[in-house]
Amino acid sequence: MDLAVTRADIERIYPVIAPHIRRTPVVTVSGADFGLAPFTITIKLEHLQHAGAFKTRGAFTNLLTRNPPKAGVVAASGGNHGAAVAYAAMKLGLPARIFVPTVSSPAKIDRIRSYGADLTVIGERYAEALAASIEWSTSSGAMPVHAFDQVETMAGAGTIGLELQQQAPELDTVLVAVGGGGLIGGVAAWYESNTRIVAVEPDGAPTLAEALKAGKPVDAPTGSIAADSLAPKRVGELMFPIAQAHVDRVVLVTDDAIRHAQRMLWDVLRIVVEPGGCTAFSAVLSGAYQPANGERVGVVVSGANTTAVTFGA
Repeated sequence: MDLAVTRADIERIYPVIAPHIRRTPVVTVSGADFGLAPFTITIKLEHLQHAGAFKTRGAFTNLLTRNPPKAGVVAASGGNHGAAVAYAAMKLGLPARIFVPTVSSPAKIDRIRSYGADLTVIGERYAEALAASIEWSTSSGAMPVHAFDQVETMAGAGTIGLELQQQAPELDTVLVAVGGGGLIGGVAAWYESNTRIVAVEPDGAPTLAEALKAGKPVDAPTGSIAADSLAPKRVGELMFPIAQAHVDRVVLVTDDAIRHAQRMLWDVLRIVVEPGGCTAFSAVLSGAYQPANGERVGVVVSGANTTAVTFGA
């Protein structure tokens, strides 16, 4: 089966979006820093990306390669994709309308508004915001930019894999959080099973786990502390064959494990991230994923749009 996104696609798109994105750094630490065995952990600090999350890569890929009309662009999002599309549209001088559900965090809603996009809050979950965005696209002529189930979105996300392999070529395993699957679809397409790719999901939103059990994308529960970024009801149709081909396994983590990872990243590294942004890292801390002796583990920290910080103290 031909896959929707390949390593060649990612190589081709990277120079197109590189002038518009940050090449985010990595930090290499020991598991011992977190009270674990002394294996090597390389963290890709993608929360330092423009608009606070990896989604900016896919947003620019869409807007730079698809010739948006005068009506501009429209996107549905739990928050991060909306902020990314709003940011990219602002930088490129395009109108943008963003639809988010009520579960979207205040930090993400404020960030979308700060980039000048028209914002509509509708429905309790992503699926309802998506339906409203499709209706708007039909009536207005605006170009839809899907949060995960789109070739351009996945190819943009896959550039994280390209950078990470250049920055840490020795990795044995890369852990990636999953919501709709655009991020892991792109990263897995880049590595092509040459490095082990492990998917991490909240146990309250096991979209990829349920899809792999069923042999196709199916509806899954959408309850989790990370629901505004990792609970779209089901994974994308385009990423699913990539996951079948190149994702080694799925591990599930609890909300308590995610909260603990947030706290530990702050305590040890002074990194502030949102729940979805540290979900992959929580798999290591909680033991949901246990590296072998000498295993070199990479983790994508994917977003930091959160109010979990106080200034002036």
